Amino acid sequence: MRITARATTVALLPALLFAAVGCGSTDTPATGKAPAPSGSAASGAPGTGTSAGAASGAPAVPKTGGTKLERASLEQGDLPGYQISSQANPNAPHGQPQADKKACQPLADAMGDKPDPAARESVNRGIGSQRQVGLAVAATVSSYSESDAKRLVSRLRQAIAACGGGFSATIEKQTGSYKDVKAASYKTGGDESVSWTTTAVAGDASAQVHLVVIRQGGTVVRLTALNVAAAGQKAQVPQEVADKQLEKVKRAG
Repeated sequence: MRITARATTVALLPALLFAAVGCGSTDTPATGKAPAPSGSAASGAPGTGTSAGAASGAPAVPKTGGTKLERASLEQGDLPGYQISSQANPNAPHGQPQADKKACQPLADAMGDKPDPAARESVNRGIGSQRQVGLAVAATVSSYSESDAKRLVSRLRQAIAACGGGFSATIEKQTGSYKDVKAASYKTGGDESVSWTTTAVAGDASAQVHLVVIRQGGTVVRLTALNVAAAGQKAQVPQEVADKQLEKVKRAG
């Protein structure tokens, strides 16, 4: 997969540099950055040779150890037609973005690799589609107390209603904006879920982004999708990705 310079610029909206972004691209990354969803995986992107299992497409050996969240997180081989990486992008800002409007902070929390402080543990993944050129998904699984998880979903619904006009967020002294925040319909099998779309903007680059947050007990799944090859096009979290991630969460207990 080759990615144009403009698409690479859009993909660099931290941390929208997902597993698919590095595949075969020789373009020089842009320096302008804005906070965006977690799950970045540039240094270990499939095809870059830094993650042998992901690059080869070989199925991963099912995990039997590790934490509950690690067992619940997607691994290479879980989803035919997708490459999955656990490698973080060392060049992207990390942490919890800070919104310029208090009411919009839950939406900013959903964009970082470290969600709101109530999260006890988080595991991030970058997912690149081999079937739909440019489609990239970030997946984060976080553990909460069940009451905090319920509160998170409620706060997200309130923030979507309050922040339709957009907001800005800053992380590591880098600021970007999110425009046209709109609730979106999306079916999941979790206890409850919320979904929305927004346009992430950094300088002259922009990308349409789709986000889905699913609660299963005290576990919260965040999924974020965009098309790095055609950032102006609408992207949607593939149903099979959401279904498989939730299946693993349920199986992990």
